Amino acid sequence: DPSIIFYLTERGYSIEDISNMLNKKSGLLGISQVSSDLRDVEEAASEGNLEAQQALDAFAYRVRKYIGAYSANLVRVDAIVFTGGIGEHAIKMRERICANLQNIGIHMSKDLNQRIGHGSGIISEPYSPTQILVIPTNEELQIAIDSYELIFG
Repeated sequence: DPSIIFYLTERGYSIEDISNMLNKKSGLLGISQVSSDLRDVEEAASEGNLEAQQALDAFAYRVRKYIGAYSANLVRVDAIVFTGGIGEHAIKMRERICANLQNIGIHMSKDLNQRIGHGSGIISEPYSPTQILVIPTNEELQIAIDSYELIFG
């Protein structure tokens, strides 16, 4: 709720306090009370930490919710692409996210997901109308390309 900012300022919190709360202490850390790093939260969940498990469930739910919302507004969904730190390396989270999306044509192969691991490739079932891909980012290359464009136009 965006009005939380006004509510907190009326109660004496500074803009810096609110920024720190929203950007540093919420999300995975806020729910798990463990860390904002998914790896730490997954480790705590595997050790039986219920708050960590709730944080993982909430994270996956939010991503699934966005996939569903965007899917509802598209003619069709050709692919779901996992990339970046979590998308490339969080094998269990990819599985959590894709759980219960079969009704909209997204069928993950748990076996392929495990085999791809931290690599790149297709992790959807062969019959899935929507492909699921893991594609590593190459931020350094993009920075180099953007820098070249800025300098040499």
